[in-house]
Amino acid sequence: MQVDPERISSSQKPVFPIPARIPIFPLPNVVFFPRMYLPLHIFEPRYRAMVSDAAAGGQCVGMALLKEGWEEDYYGNPPIFATGCVGRLVSVQPLQDGRFNILLQGLARYEVGEQFFDKSYRQAQVTLKPGEADVVLDSALRASLLKLVDAYHATHEEEPDYQGMLRQGSDDETLIYSLATYLTLTPLEKQLLMEAESLPQRARRLMDLIGFKLEERGGLKGWG
Repeated sequence: MQVDPERISSSQKPVFPIPARIPIFPLPNVVFFPRMYLPLHIFEPRYRAMVSDAAAGGQCVGMALLKEGWEEDYYGNPPIFATGCVGRLVSVQPLQDGRFNILLQGLARYEVGEQFFDKSYRQAQVTLKPGEADVVLDSALRASLLKLVDAYHATHEEEPDYQGMLRQGSDDETLIYSLATYLTLTPLEKQLLMEAESLPQRARRLMDLIGFKLEERGGLKGWG
C-alpha cells in the first residue's frame, strides 16, 4: 500500500514511494536524518528477515531511537521515540551466514501510529512529515548558526572540517541535517533536533546545543 497523495503537499512528496506501513529498526545510539546516508551491518536474525522482506517489498525501513531502559527488553519490543526517519534501501550486500551490509538513504521524517508485532521484527503505520527543501532560513539566523559552527570547530580540531561541506552550496535543509549528523551530539540531542516541528526551530535548537558545548570548553567568548 502506498502513501495517500493527500498526506503531503505535491511540492514536497518524496521522489521514492513510501509505504504507509513499514518495518521499524530501533537502535539505542542512532538517529538518522533525511537527505543523509547510513551504512549498517545487519546480523540479528529478526533484522536479517526485515532486510529480506524490505528488499523484496517496499524497499523502505524506518529508523527509530530506543527510549531509556531499552536494555531490559531489547529482544522484545521496548518503547521507541515516535518520530524517526524513513530510509530507502539503496544497497543490500548479502554476506555469509545470512548477514547483510546495507546502505540507507534518508527520505522523510515520520510519526509512528499503530505498531504491529506479527513478525519477528516490529512494523508500524506511519504518517510522513513534510520535507523542507524549499524552506530558506532567515539570513541572520543562518549567519549566526555558521558563526557558532566556526567557533565550535576552532575548539574541536580533532573533528572533520565542516567548511568543505558548507562550501558545497547545499540548501538549508541539507545544511541543518548534515550538521546534526556530523557534529558530535548525543543520540538524545539528535532526537531533540529530529522532533523540531520546523527548520528554523531545528536551527535554533542546534545553536543552543552548540552554544552549550562551547561554554563547556570556554570557547563561547566573543561569538555573539
